Amino acid sequence: MSENTVPVGSASSAAFRPVVAESSSARGRRARIALRTLQVVLALFFVIASALPKLIAHSSAVEAFDTIGWGSAGMYTIGALELAGGVALLIPVLQSVAAMALSALMVGAFVVVLTSFDGENAATPLILIVPLALIAWVRRDHNARLLRLVRRGA
Repeated sequence: MSENTVPVGSASSAAFRPVVAESSSARGRRARIALRTLQVVLALFFVIASALPKLIAHSSAVEAFDTIGWGSAGMYTIGALELAGGVALLIPVLQSVAAMALSALMVGAFVVVLTSFDGENAATPLILIVPLALIAWVRRDHNARLLRLVRRGA
């Protein structure tokens, strides 16, 4: 055995194992907290900043939907979808599906902004798709649980 080799069962090698495990565990915990924080921030954005103005018929939302040509029915529908998606981002079994649905809604918003508003603020929906896609990917295991719940209830 060389001078630098430490036997597997020695006390000095055991002292290093918990540090490595704690480091990996702490990193994973921080990642979970960061992802959960991102979900809460996005949920608050969709509920307060995006859905609420549509659902209370704020003048800016009414004007925007009149410009698009969808009127109040379209405004309330999009507002309700954003509200549902924002709330669903906080429900564990729905997180991935909500992120995918909101991503699809943001693709639609991007197309509408390009066609009806000459691309003004077109980056906003694209920027929102990135964290939503991350949430959908990381929380994808929740889809299997949701499918089991739906099959059990059917």
